[in-house]
Amino acid sequence: MRPYILAENNWKQVKDQKVDLAVLPWGATEAHNYHLPYATDNYQVEAIAAEAGKQAWATGAKVTILPVVPFGVNTGQPDIKLDMNLNPTTQLIILRDLITVLNRQGIKKLLVLNGHGGNNFKPLLRELGLEFPETFLALCNWFQIGNHEDFFDDPGNHADEMETSLMLYLRPDLVTSLEETGDGKEKKSVITGIRDGWAWAERQWSMVTEDTGVGNPKKATAEKGEAFFNFLTRKISELMTEIAEMDPDKRYQ
Repeated sequence: MRPYILAENNWKQVKDQKVDLAVLPWGATEAHNYHLPYATDNYQVEAIAAEAGKQAWATGAKVTILPVVPFGVNTGQPDIKLDMNLNPTTQLIILRDLITVLNRQGIKKLLVLNGHGGNNFKPLLRELGLEFPETFLALCNWFQIGNHEDFFDDPGNHADEMETSLMLYLRPDLVTSLEETGDGKEKKSVITGIRDGWAWAERQWSMVTEDTGVGNPKKATAEKGEAFFNFLTRKISELMTEIAEMDPDKRYQ
C-alpha cells in the first residue's frame, strides 16, 4: 500500500497521518479517436498524480492523492455517444463539498490536478477562494507543462501523438493498432478572431473532427511517452512539495 494514495489505505493508517496537501486528480470520460479508451484522461491523470505523489512523499512532503473524478465538462460533445458531461456548476458543487470536508478536518491546501482540456477550474476556484479564505487552492493543468515539440514530432491536442504515446507507455493493453486510427484532422473556425486565438466559441466536436481526435497519433511511441511522463511527474512532484511546505502567510516574496 502506498501511504500517499488515499484509496489504498485504511482507517488505522489514515487516522493519525499528517496531511499538508490534498491532491484531487480530475479527468473525463470521452471518445479518443478509434484507438484510445474512453477513460484515457483518467488513466493519465491518475498515473501522473500517483508518480508525482510518490516523488513528493520521498522528499518528506505529506501529500495525499484523492481518488480521481472520472467525469468532466463535455458540453461541446452532446452527440458523441457516451461522452459523459458534468456542467461547470456541478463541478463547483462537487469542489465545494470536498473542500468543506478538508477544511473541517484541518487540511487547508488543495491542488486540483486537471487532465481534461474541457475542464476550466479557474473561475470555480476564484469563487471558492472567497468562501474558504483559510484554504490555499491551486490548479495544475498537466497538459500545459513544457513544450510538447521537445518530445513529439506532431503534437495536437486530443488523442494525438502525445496522448497516444503516454497511453502506449502507461496502458498499452488498452491501445489498439495505430493502423486503425483516424488522422485527427481538425477543421478550423471560419471566424478570424477564433481561428487566431483572441476570440472564443465552444468547439462543436462532431463538426470539427470526424474521428473525435485532434492531431495525428501515428508517430506515437511508448519511448516518447515514458520520456514525457518522467518530465511531467518530476515537475509536478516539485509543485506538490513546494505547496506542502509553503507557509500560507508567507506565500509571496
